[in-house]
Formats: sequence, C-alpha cells, structure tokens
Amino acid sequence: MKLTTMLLLPLLGACTSSTSPAHPQQPATDKVERGRYLVTGAGCSDCHTPLVMTPSGPALDTAHLLSGHPETIVMPPAPVLPLPWAVAGAATDTAWSGPWGTSFTANLTPDPETGLGTWTEQNFIDAMRKGRHMGTGRPLLPPMPAAMIAQFRDEDLAAIFAYLHSIPAVKNHVPAPIPPKQ
Repeated sequence: MKLTTMLLLPLLGACTSSTSPAHPQQPATDKVERGRYLVTGAGCSDCHTPLVMTPSGPALDTAHLLSGHPETIVMPPAPVLPLPWAVAGAATDTAWSGPWGTSFTANLTPDPETGLGTWTEQNFIDAMRKGRHMGTGRPLLPPMPAAMIAQFRDEDLAAIFAYLHSIPAVKNHVPAPIPPKQ
C-alpha cells in the first residue's frame, strides 16, 4: 500500500457527517442550471465537498456535496513549514493552514442550522462581493478565491445562490477558523 494511501485512509474513512431529513430537490430552472454550471466551472466542489478514498483514488464525497469540512474530522495542529513553503492542506481538501491561520471550507448546503439555509440572496451576494461572512462578518479566508468570485455579476451570484438552495441540505457543523500563532 502506498504511503499516501495509508495516510489518507484514516482521515477519509471518518467522513460521516449526518444529512438532515431529505429535502426534495427543486425543479431545475434556467437560473438554477446557470448556478450549477458556475459552481461546477469555478471548482467550488473541489474544496467545499470532502474527498473520500475509492478504488480509483480520491473522489468527491457526493453524499456530502458542498457540505464543507466534515465535523467528524478534528484536525491536529497545523505543521510549521519552512519558507518558501507556506501552505498545508488536509487530505479531505477541506482544511487549509497558512500565514492566515487555519481555515475550514464552509457548508454551502441549504441546511438552516449549519449551512446557508438562513441566508438571503443579498447576504450571499454581499459575502461574495465584499469577501466577508454574510457581507459584514469575518473575512473569507484562503484558499477561497474571494477576489475572483467578487468579479462575478450579481445575476451570476444570484444563480449560484439559487443552485446552492436547490441541493440537498447536509447538517454539518464546520469548525471556526483558528487564528495564526503569534
């Protein structure tokens, strides 16, 4: 067994966050389909959907689509990397550490308790445009490409929000960011 596989299996086997009761998916509309296209093209799932190990290697855990860092995986302290190295990432692709501290990818599903279920379309647009949680809170942290997403048109951000509200809600408490050590 390869070393990378041995290191990934314990972490990836722990991806077992629970889903909330099934919410029927809304019928696809042009707006929802546009949002799906943008989320897919921008690679949002690459970080916001945890990876699991399959016989073919790591793959997106589609049962936890866009649910962020799995609450069941508690990350150890981030490694200290010698310069010029500055970033470390979890095997799940959902936790990142660097000069900003440690960030965990957010739950983008419509779960009202742990995801975007209570957000309005305007909260989402403001968050993406200003690079701040709900548009006014803490900064969105790397590796979130906030500067890139801020360039999207309001109609595109509204379509992304519509798509995110059309997918199944996943109850998954993502940890708060950890500030850098001083």
